[in-house]
Amino acid sequence: MAAVSRAGEVTQSCIVFRWIVSRYRMTAVARGRTGSGREPDHAKALAGFGRYAGPATLILASLADGAKHGYALTKDIESFAGVRLAPGTLYEALARLQAQGLIEAVESRDRRRPYRLTAVGAATLRAHLDAQRRVADLGLRRLAASWGVV
Repeated sequence: MAAVSRAGEVTQSCIVFRWIVSRYRMTAVARGRTGSGREPDHAKALAGFGRYAGPATLILASLADGAKHGYALTKDIESFAGVRLAPGTLYEALARLQAQGLIEAVESRDRRRPYRLTAVGAATLRAHLDAQRRVADLGLRRLAASWGVV
């Protein structure tokens, strides 16, 4: 529910996510304020990835199970999502995730470079998956109501 402050500014008590979809990108637009007056960083961290949020989500979900190197990530993602990330897509997303502090490289004794999820990465993944779950639940309810699809 919206309320008007003394300055005439509209504020909201919860964060509302609105998805803007275009041909080449999908970005989350967060509105509203949390109790502290600003949104938590993890609630909007993947929004900056645009069309790369899909690979980032898959990588973070894979790393939630433990540290993995590039090839192991590719195989794990292929097994649970049925998607094969091209090396360019994988390493570009890994670089972005590492730059945002969502993952970190783990020391290795061989040429492989494993990565692991950080605490911020886990919180970001949780917030992103919760938002996706709300969208999926709404879509399924609407399909059941309008089309009888269960």
